[in-house]
Amino acid sequence: MAPLGADTVATAWAALRARAVAPALRAAVWACLAMSSMLLVEAACMSLISLVAVRMLRWRPERRYKWEPMAGATAGCDVEDPPESTDGREFPRVLVQIPMYNEKEVYKLSIGAACALTWPPDRIIIQVLDDSTDPIIKELVELECQDWASKKIDIKYEVRNNRQGYKAGALKKGMEHVYAQQCDFIAIFDADFQPESDFLLKTIPFLVHNPEIALVQARWEFVNYDVCLMTRIQKMSLDYHFKVEQESGSFMHAFFGFNGTAGVWRVSAINQSGGWKDRTTVEDMDLAVRAGLKGWEFLYVGDIRVKSELPSTFKAYRYQQHRWTCGAANLFRKMGWEIATNKGVSIWKKYHLLYSFFFVRRVIAPILTFVLYCVVIPLSAMVPEVTIPVWGLVYIPTAITIMNAIRNPRSLHLMPFWILFENVMSMHRMRAALTGLFETAHANDWVVTEKVGDLVNDDHNVPLLEPLKPTERAERIYIPELLLALYLLICASYDFVFGSRTYYMYIYLQAFAFIVLGFGFVGTKTPCS
Repeated sequence: MAPLGADTVATAWAALRARAVAPALRAAVWACLAMSSMLLVEAACMSLISLVAVRMLRWRPERRYKWEPMAGATAGCDVEDPPESTDGREFPRVLVQIPMYNEKEVYKLSIGAACALTWPPDRIIIQVLDDSTDPIIKELVELECQDWASKKIDIKYEVRNNRQGYKAGALKKGMEHVYAQQCDFIAIFDADFQPESDFLLKTIPFLVHNPEIALVQARWEFVNYDVCLMTRIQKMSLDYHFKVEQESGSFMHAFFGFNGTAGVWRVSAINQSGGWKDRTTVEDMDLAVRAGLKGWEFLYVGDIRVKSELPSTFKAYRYQQHRWTCGAANLFRKMGWEIATNKGVSIWKKYHLLYSFFFVRRVIAPILTFVLYCVVIPLSAMVPEVTIPVWGLVYIPTAITIMNAIRNPRSLHLMPFWILFENVMSMHRMRAALTGLFETAHANDWVVTEKVGDLVNDDHNVPLLEPLKPTERAERIYIPELLLALYLLICASYDFVFGSRTYYMYIYLQAFAFIVLGFGFVGTKTPCS
């Protein structure tokens, strides 16, 4: 048999392309364009609300809800001379919960910050929920608690004999103690969070004077955002989340997803909503949705900020994003029907929860980003029968990017890196979303994000893209990223040689981003580097 010539292969590919590939790709293009339009409308609505109503018109939380300083106290009270509680009504009892798991690098920071909170000493209890499995770390944490107890701080060190339910299980167990049940409000801080001393003086008055509010959420700020390019990109995404998503949700619907930390809950709202549940990896969002269905209102206060730490290794960031994305999609699967049939909230709120909060942001967004920008556009470069409209290829992505850039003006120069990095991460987020949506094997995987703590201050001279040593590189090669990079290189090269479009310029850049992350040239070398 004579070997196939180039013309024969080209003819066969053209026939296959026209009969099978093009129709399927065309359907995928229009599906992506429909999802892009949904995402654009959602992003535009949130941006308009947060920018105009909250920023331009100055509709601050203090203007919408009653806020008065606690009697006998101001935000500037000295930590060493806390306000005195004259009677039980002026200063409610507050429980501060700090869940932790093998947090050797940060346990002192969080415990110290919690113990320094300005509040009458007879009206506050610090509760350290230690699920550590390392006996040395457990001993260190217990000694730290004993040290603060010797300074007349009411601090409780609580441990469990198992890690059932992970964080949700620890928080639930912590609330079962008699002293916890006597508290009116609970402030929750993850082990790497360091609230300012006046945190309670700024947040509790909203809850005291507005009985309809169940949760006051503060904004996160980051002590290590400048250690590498990856942490700077994370800061951009999280700043957008707080400035746009949380702010608009708080203003328009008095609802948003609890961030799991840096917030204060009303105990009665937690109890009425069924308490903490460990059915997903987003126990915070689970509680928030159930409380929202009970009619409780949430308040986001962006002027109150709490220091925290960003994952500084690509491995840690991937685990974190899988937990957040998979858990949210899994919660949508488990609560969708409950939300739809709930009779305690309006149709408008049901629509917001089902369509905006869950479907568009937690399902459409991660799937669309990967499918459109990493699969459909590159493949269309090899299929000339399929044309993507310019409004879907350029205008919509540009509009969404501009809306993000407006809220991150100081990071404008990083937007190209942000786009490429987010497209790479979309592969993991899409897989996590589908895992949660279909509840497959890894739907409930929980990996605690590694922390650095004080080590972040030891050396800020970390390059934006820090390479790994040869001995470390073999352990940090990510095969999925490299396979996607190969696919993108093939599509880009085909477009460059045979195509009439200029998609290859974008596709080559995206392939380079996958290669960079695939070989581990991102983040810091180790959590403690």
